[in-house]
Amino acid sequence: MKLDGIRILDLSLFLPGPYMTQMMADHGAEVIKLEPVNGGEPNREIGEKRDGVTVYFANTNRNKRSIQLNLKKPEGLAAALDLAASCDVFVEAFRPGVTKRLGLGYEAVKARNPGIVYVSMSAWGQDGPYVTKPAHDLATEAITGVLSITRGADGKPAIPGMAGADMVSSMMTLSAVLMALLRRKDTGAGDYIDVAMADSLFAAVPNNLSTTFAEKRAPDLDHERALGGYAMYEIYETSDARHVVLGGSEIHFAEAILDKLGRPDLLALCRPPPGPHQNPVKDFLRETFLTRPQAEWVEFFEGVNAAFAPVNNLREAADNVQLRHRKMIVEDDRGWEHVGIPMKFLLEPGEAKFTFAAVGEHTEQVLGELGRDAETIAKMKFDGVF
Repeated sequence: MKLDGIRILDLSLFLPGPYMTQMMADHGAEVIKLEPVNGGEPNREIGEKRDGVTVYFANTNRNKRSIQLNLKKPEGLAAALDLAASCDVFVEAFRPGVTKRLGLGYEAVKARNPGIVYVSMSAWGQDGPYVTKPAHDLATEAITGVLSITRGADGKPAIPGMAGADMVSSMMTLSAVLMALLRRKDTGAGDYIDVAMADSLFAAVPNNLSTTFAEKRAPDLDHERALGGYAMYEIYETSDARHVVLGGSEIHFAEAILDKLGRPDLLALCRPPPGPHQNPVKDFLRETFLTRPQAEWVEFFEGVNAAFAPVNNLREAADNVQLRHRKMIVEDDRGWEHVGIPMKFLLEPGEAKFTFAAVGEHTEQVLGELGRDAETIAKMKFDGVF
């Protein structure tokens, strides 16, 4: 597979880092997860479990080995540095400065391994006035303005259904790691990568910054093309309190929809620019969609050349024929469902291996690979190193 031979030491927790390293594991990388000694990866206990394994953990930590080391003990730190010296990539997502205080900062690891690609993931980055400010995904969505353009039916900011900052920063980090590994092939030198959730999230809205940059003001969502200004780019409620979307504002889509609904006279109002002049079309669509249940509208629009879709719940999405065909929901021998691999290679495709390490399961094995003998390992365990 693409990443065969790449070894990763992963100290990250929760979602962004673990998902990123899982993607690498799916494509052949060896991932060793170094978990805290005071309980391990928090997402082992978040949400529903299947045979003692949370769905959250299974979707972010498959096919990894797990070790625990007390980094405040000299023997634990020494073992972690030895392990880092054997790796290609080092991933951490503590608050800035923590790994340096522990003795596992970039300079310490680089001194042992000049070719290391060392990754620091954080909410705000490794510098700036917010560097010590605590935050999870929602706070970065608030500060970057993304939450202000994510509105509920009441027009007020709403919690997004996806952890956007976590997931976008995860993919940004994956891209950065692969760039650094590619460059290392020519230079032999590693690199230090500083990825902030806030930076990644703000970089993900270039299509919604026109008013902000061109007119130096906050956008009025009713005038924005992808935020509510177009009648044909909107969410509509159906008679059974479900919803459908029209997701394409191009005029040929509008023509197909209005022809199907018997109102071609409204087509002129659907032309650019977006804005309140399209409200009569919105009012018509809002009233019309409320006359039938969602399933009937799905049947009604079958075969129509329009970007129409029902708003599925997550169970419906997991059963969706397209996602199933693309193997984005896969089942293991136990019948457990898992998120599949989104990157589809013709040659050397990824492989999801559904093994889930118990916390610290491989500590003694990895210490042995680092050259510690059985007596030393037993003493380390007795001394509370793991």
